[in-house]
Amino acid sequence: MDSKHVFGGVVAAFLFGFVVLYSSRGRENIKASEKNRSKKTLESSGNGVCRSNFAGNTDVIIVGAGVAGSALAYALAKDGWRVQVIERDLTEPDRIVGELLHAGGCIKLAELGLEDCLDGIDSQIVFSFAAVHKDGRRTAISYPSNACSRSFHHGRFIQKLREKAASLPNVKLEQGTVTSLVEENGSIKGVLYKTKAGQELAASASLTIIEVPSYFGGLVLENYNLPYANRAYFILKDSIVVTYPISSNEIRCFVDVPGSKQPPISNGEMASYLKTVVAPQMPPELHNAFICAIEKGNIRTMPNRIMAASPSPTPGAFMIGDSLNMRHAVTGGGMTVGLSDVVLLRDLLRPLNDLRDGAAICKYLESFDILRKPTAFAINTLASTLHTVFSSSDQDPSRKEMKEAFFNYLSLGGVFSEGLMALLSGLNPAPLSLVFHCFAMLAYAVGRLLLPFPTPKRVCIAAKLILVGLGIIFPILKAEGIRATFFPVTMPAYYRTPPVQSTDERETGK
Repeated sequence: MDSKHVFGGVVAAFLFGFVVLYSSRGRENIKASEKNRSKKTLESSGNGVCRSNFAGNTDVIIVGAGVAGSALAYALAKDGWRVQVIERDLTEPDRIVGELLHAGGCIKLAELGLEDCLDGIDSQIVFSFAAVHKDGRRTAISYPSNACSRSFHHGRFIQKLREKAASLPNVKLEQGTVTSLVEENGSIKGVLYKTKAGQELAASASLTIIEVPSYFGGLVLENYNLPYANRAYFILKDSIVVTYPISSNEIRCFVDVPGSKQPPISNGEMASYLKTVVAPQMPPELHNAFICAIEKGNIRTMPNRIMAASPSPTPGAFMIGDSLNMRHAVTGGGMTVGLSDVVLLRDLLRPLNDLRDGAAICKYLESFDILRKPTAFAINTLASTLHTVFSSSDQDPSRKEMKEAFFNYLSLGGVFSEGLMALLSGLNPAPLSLVFHCFAMLAYAVGRLLLPFPTPKRVCIAAKLILVGLGIIFPILKAEGIRATFFPVTMPAYYRTPPVQSTDERETGK
C-alpha cells in the first residue's frame, strides 16, 4: 500500500476512534403496553381489496395508500385504532419508484410485522453493490454484518401492504380522491373526497395523516439469460447509473441525466442520448441488455425532487413519507426513511387512548421531527453528497480529485465502506458517524494530493478541494438542521411527553 493510502487510512482511523469515544446514545424508544384490537366483520369493497364496516367514529384518516400509508394503517390498526385509508387508485401501481428496500428498511418492516409482504412477489436479495469507476476499476460495497436489502416490483409490494392492512377488521380501505381538508376552529377534523363513482363524501377523524408518494423514472433491462442478475451497481462515470434486480429476470436501471432540461423521448433524443453517452459507460455484462431496453422504448423520465422536512404543526393533521421529506433518488433511501417514520409515529401514539384533543396531540407530536432526525439526516445527506460529487464536471481539478478520493475511500473496505453503507441503509443512523466519514474522506483526498511531495500546484488544488468539500457538506447540514440533528437535547420538543388522558376506552374505539 503506497504512502497516500497509509496516510488516508491513519487519519480516517483516528477520526473514527474519536467519534466512537464521544458518540452519545440516542433517546430510548417509548415503552407502551399492547393495545386491544377491535373486532368487526370484513366485507368486500368491490375493488379487489377487503375493507370493514365501521360503527362509530374513525380515529385516524390516512390519505394515500403508498408504502408509508399502508404500513402505518396496519401498525395503528394493530394497536387498536380505527383507521380509514383513502387512496386515489387501488389498482396495482405501474410506477418506477420504491423498488429497493435497504437493510435498515427491512428491519423496520419486520418491526411492523410486515416482513411477509416481501414473499410471493419474486423479490430479490441484494448483499452488495459493485461500484464502477470511470476507468473501469471496481470495488464491492457490502452491507455490514451480512445484512442485505430486498428489491422488487413496486406495484406488487404495494398490493401486498394494502392487502395486509385491509385484512384487519378496524381498517377501512377505499378508493377516492381527497379534495380538501375540513377545518373547524383552527383544527383539522377530517377530509372531503370523491369516490370512484364520483360521489362527494365527508370523512371525520381525530387525526388526519397525509402521505403523498413521489415518482421517478427509469428503464427496465429484461433478459432471461442476463448474467450477474443478482448484482447491483453504482456506476460512477460521466453519468450516475444505478442498477438492481427487481425480479428473477429483470433489472431496473436508473440514469441521472444532468441539467434542468432533459432530452425529449417523443422525438428520439433521449434514446440517442442513452445510446451514445450512457451505453459506453455500462459494464460489459449489462451493455447488450441496456441497448435492447432502449430499443424497446420502455423509457420513463421524471424530475428528482429534494425537500428538507419543514413541519408546520396543525392540530388534527400530520404529514409523513414524501409529503414531509424527499431526498435525491440516487441512493434509493426513501422507503427506509418512510418505514422508520412509521415505526416512530406508531410508538409515539401507543401511550395514548384518545386523539380528540388536537392541540395537545399536535404539541406532543412535535417530538417526532426531532426523533426522526438521525435516520433522515444520514440518508438525505449521503444522497445529496453522492449526487453532488459525481454529477460535477471533471474540468475543475479539485472536483475531479474529490471523485477519485471518494472512490478510493470506498475501496479501502472494512469500516470505511461498510460504515458508509451502514449509514446509507439506515442500519447505523448516527450523525457523528456521518460527520466522521465526510471529514475522513476530505482528509484522505488532501493526503492523496500532498503526498509524497506537496508541490505549490497540489497545495492550491488541496485548498480549493477543502473549500469545495465544505461548500457541499455545510449547506446540506444547514438544510437538515444542525441544532436538531447534533444537539437534540437542547430542543424543547425533545422532551414532549404524552398528554394526560382519561383511561376510559369506551369512546375511543381502542
